[in-house]
Amino acid sequence: MKKLLALSALLISPLIATGADMSHGANNFYTSNQLTTEKVSFDNQYRMKIVGNLFLPKDRKPGVRYPAIIVGHPMGAVKEQSSNLYAQKLAEQGFITLAIDQSFWGESEGQPRNVVAPDIYAEAFSAAVDYLGTQSFVDRERIGVLGICGSGSFVISAAKIDPRMKAIATVSMYDMGAATRDALNHSQTLEQRKAIIAEAAQQRWVEAEGGATKYTGGTVHQLDANTHPIQREFYDFYRTPRGEFTPASSSPALTTHPTLTSNVKFMNFYPFNDIATISPRPMLFIAGDQAHSKEFSEEAYRLAGQPKELYWVKDAGHVDLYDRTDLIPFDKLAAFFKQNLAAE
Repeated sequence: MKKLLALSALLISPLIATGADMSHGANNFYTSNQLTTEKVSFDNQYRMKIVGNLFLPKDRKPGVRYPAIIVGHPMGAVKEQSSNLYAQKLAEQGFITLAIDQSFWGESEGQPRNVVAPDIYAEAFSAAVDYLGTQSFVDRERIGVLGICGSGSFVISAAKIDPRMKAIATVSMYDMGAATRDALNHSQTLEQRKAIIAEAAQQRWVEAEGGATKYTGGTVHQLDANTHPIQREFYDFYRTPRGEFTPASSSPALTTHPTLTSNVKFMNFYPFNDIATISPRPMLFIAGDQAHSKEFSEEAYRLAGQPKELYWVKDAGHVDLYDRTDLIPFDKLAAFFKQNLAAE
């Protein structure tokens, strides 16, 4: 009995030490045995290299052109966080999938690191279409896009001006423009917004004179009694073994944190303007019915043209849909892309 208790203590001690909540099938670092994975790179229109993981079903047939899906990671994350999981689960359903690192993040190029550049973020998805559409095993007329969290707003921005994206889905979407201008539930005042802009402008003087780069936002690195519940939600993913990942181009202290001077560029980012022009290409918005970010999916759905669908995941929060495989509706996503990327 003592040995059994000791073994039990060893098994549960990592959870106690890290605080990681691995419930509901949390499996961010899932690796499929049904696929082959290739590290690929390609240039965007600005000759900046984009790096991604290409997932190919092992049973694909030579000479056949398959539908493909591009997957974008949460804002401030990298492809190893959430997007690799989604890309693999969809590739298991017969798609060619590509999980990309956004420009200025992960293994993709862009200096300085952690810069916010909404137009270049959207361009990464069009560049990924360029890449996939020139591969012999991809049907360029059947390419879809999936954006998780902040990438949900970037794929919408991209799809508005790139009709080669035939089906658009988002999961736990954040409108990074509205979130920066207004904060959640429009809780930020105009005076507070102006103060953020003024701080960023002042920091530009500091950096123009050779001072150190300053970072903002992102996920806290320590919890205390006053840590907000939303920050705790992100902390459990980004700062524990559940989802923590530091690319070679960064450091643990900087992961998820954009530069202060560039983050204000989100103030000028309005991805939902003209979202209706994406129609008649289909759109699917997926969010947890308990998500703090649900307002963004609701607004996008309200403004989008037909066909469109807003799908609620019962009892799921925002970060739950990053990696909790018992909650993520992979079947729903696969059915959406199969229907809308089907051969004519």
